[in-house]
Amino acid sequence: MSEQSETAGIETVIVPRARDIGGFEVRRALPSARRQMVGPFIFWDQMGPARFPLGEGMDVRPHPHIGLSTLTYLFEGEVMHRDSLGTAQAIRPGEVNWMTAGRGIVHSERTDSELRAAGAALYGIQAWVALPKAAEEVAPSFAHIGSEALPTIEGEGKRVRVVAGTLWGETSPVPGYSETIYADAVLDTGARLPIPAEHEERAVYVVEGTVSVAGDRFDCGRLLVLNPGDEITVTAESRARVLVLGGEPMDGPRFIWWNFVASSREKIEAAKADWQARRFAIVPGDEQEFIPLPER
Repeated sequence: MSEQSETAGIETVIVPRARDIGGFEVRRALPSARRQMVGPFIFWDQMGPARFPLGEGMDVRPHPHIGLSTLTYLFEGEVMHRDSLGTAQAIRPGEVNWMTAGRGIVHSERTDSELRAAGAALYGIQAWVALPKAAEEVAPSFAHIGSEALPTIEGEGKRVRVVAGTLWGETSPVPGYSETIYADAVLDTGARLPIPAEHEERAVYVVEGTVSVAGDRFDCGRLLVLNPGDEITVTAESRARVLVLGGEPMDGPRFIWWNFVASSREKIEAAKADWQARRFAIVPGDEQEFIPLPER
């Protein structure tokens, strides 16, 4: 659900819709009816907060992607990522898993058995970043970036981690194929976060707490899409956590079907046929299961 905003500097307010994935709820803000992308961000899912019953956890079986990079960033919990490149990498809070599908990759995301036995939790964001046309057919790749490698800015009641791109003079080591901005800001009550205007497409996602912009209040679970060129300041009305995202506009609209993103329908149809015929590579260590191609 989204609505035109009357707040100065804000173009649209999007309320994520809930859906089930792997046995727990996610809230999806992008794509929405009013907005497909913000910069290169084409999917924006809040996972949890969830606490699983003993013995249970996240189980996203092997499935394919093309034409995008996934950026996974957690606040709580742990997920084991495996992919068809042979990667087996756990991700923990404050770290980044960056997987580029390019012409095609398969991966799974599960909760480790030891964590299931202890009682697992999960809370974080998984974003999909569309690849520009020139990079849609690149070889698939994976990068893990530890929390200590991400620049952190502290002071005046806020702690900001630059997850991707360049913001407030700091640059993240997360790789990419287009100009992308992404930051995680924890704000004490009354703290102010100015959002630079040099990036054409920007949004602020309110993860926790309540914030105000130009005197209007916004509760958690809102994606505030900002007007191009407008400098705004987010003020924490209570202790809050916000994510800033965006970057350069994508070089044209994208077709989305299931886990596939592409600049043409032909690429989507080819990927569907390849998955149906089992022509994608398998995931070492997770070969027994897979998600079948949806009927529609």
